[in-house]
Amino acid sequence: MPHMLILGLGYTASRLADRLRADGWHITATRRHADADTLAFDDEPGVRAAIASATHILSSVPPEGDTDPVLARYGTTLAAAPARWIGYLSSTGVYGDARGAWVDEGSPVGTGRRTARAEADLAWGALRSDVRRFRLPGIYGPGRSALDRVRAGKAHRIDLPDQIFSRVHVDDIIAGIIASFNGPPGIYNLADDLPCAQNRVIEAACDMLGLPHPPLLTLEQAALSPMALAFYAENRRVANGRAKRLLGWSPRYPTYGQGLAACHSADA
Repeated sequence: MPHMLILGLGYTASRLADRLRADGWHITATRRHADADTLAFDDEPGVRAAIASATHILSSVPPEGDTDPVLARYGTTLAAAPARWIGYLSSTGVYGDARGAWVDEGSPVGTGRRTARAEADLAWGALRSDVRRFRLPGIYGPGRSALDRVRAGKAHRIDLPDQIFSRVHVDDIIAGIIASFNGPPGIYNLADDLPCAQNRVIEAACDMLGLPHPPLLTLEQAALSPMALAFYAENRRVANGRAKRLLGWSPRYPTYGQGLAACHSADA
């Protein structure tokens, strides 16, 4: 029976775990604190035993400050692990601001606001030669999409018509990870086929829900949180051709319209 160890059972990793369990996999996972189904991340004997027995290992733990907590605590053990597949969920934020240009896996990294993420990404690549690094843009899916922000009255339209973002439906990430089980190691951007302004996504969500579009605001008028404000500090289009060529992957939801429609159906 294949056995996956998931370090950091967050939104995306939880959906991956559900999918693999349905396919007959054994799943071991960690959270910050143990519960009935997971180990505590700092349970070193338990985690090291899982590393030693897992056929597949995935980390979805982001950096804390300037440190990758997984590599800091378990890096040496992971480097020597017998697992035949190791993956790391990274971010397209490693590419920094491309002023709206396309970026691919060969583009420079480490020039943007997320230097700790870029350093962690590179450290995972240096850990061992068979690591798969998945660079992910904005993740959305059931329970976590523009539809939910519109319903909660937290959606914004910002007057930045040339600002472009990429995004990916969570189930397309899962499909890409599974496709990589039989694909070559390396870096893969998993993004949809239609980078576009965030306003278009918000407007589409409003239209699906029969609600008015939020007013068009400047960044100053929107009074965004520092984290949300940082979202608008970078501008890029993310190319996904490498995953298509080498993994035979293609997004089930190639546009935000298709992805939001799927979320709307799931919510219903």
